[in-house]
Amino acid sequence: MSSPTPNPLDLPDADPFEVAREAAAQIAEITGVPSHDVALILGSGWGKAADLIGETVANVPATDVVGFGMPAVPGHVGTLRSVRLPNGKHALVIGARTHYYEGHGVRRVVHSVRTAAAAGAKTMVLTNGAGGIKETWTPGTPVLISDHINLTADSPLEGATFVDLTDLYSSRLREIARGVDPTLDDGVYVQFRGPHYETPAEVQMAKAIGGHIVGMSTALEAIAAREAGMEIIGFSLITNLAAGIQKTPLSHAEVIEAGRNAEAAIGDLLARVVTAL
Repeated sequence: MSSPTPNPLDLPDADPFEVAREAAAQIAEITGVPSHDVALILGSGWGKAADLIGETVANVPATDVVGFGMPAVPGHVGTLRSVRLPNGKHALVIGARTHYYEGHGVRRVVHSVRTAAAAGAKTMVLTNGAGGIKETWTPGTPVLISDHINLTADSPLEGATFVDLTDLYSSRLREIARGVDPTLDDGVYVQFRGPHYETPAEVQMAKAIGGHIVGMSTALEAIAAREAGMEIIGFSLITNLAAGIQKTPLSHAEVIEAGRNAEAAIGDLLARVVTAL
């Protein structure tokens, strides 16, 4: 039996941007859409938005495109979808996130973002399911990401690549989102390495250094999106209160259930925001 084709991003001498350009060219050929204007990475609970933002032009298994693999986490659909928005623009909806804790390296974590940029997207919408530190947030609450703290001790930037992260999560786009839903709260997202959940002490550390949301994705993707020149907006779905704030044990089943219960409402919210961007 032949061995599976290696992912080119695992080769030390590979150019990750060239792999992204090749992936974007494949997406254009498969979907028949030469360029996309906006891209979305749909995390746990956000998948319904893909059905609501517009007309699906093509739905492609991510494994058909170079550099992508099957998602390892339940709740991610494993597809790349081209959607025609009501305003005539096109969105690339990515349901195949690679998490840092999977151990494939940062290049594969941010390949979707770099591919979206190579496909023409100027706006990057990042979403996730996460734990909340504010006790007023109940499961199912959508929250805008105002900033992040990266605790992975890693970066997608290679070499002497100095990128300004001021206003990383665009204040302009957050104001547009608040125009759609004035009740939206915001907070600072803290990315831990995972895959284990944070301890109560780690949650208190995150709170002490200015965090409001804890999770295992998004920050590295946002950095890569800024490097690519994209404007970024981020949303967290609060699926549970974080360890120590919530007094009961945490589980991924709880995350999936909270996402499922909130899916219709947050999918509609995201669809309205994307239309307004």
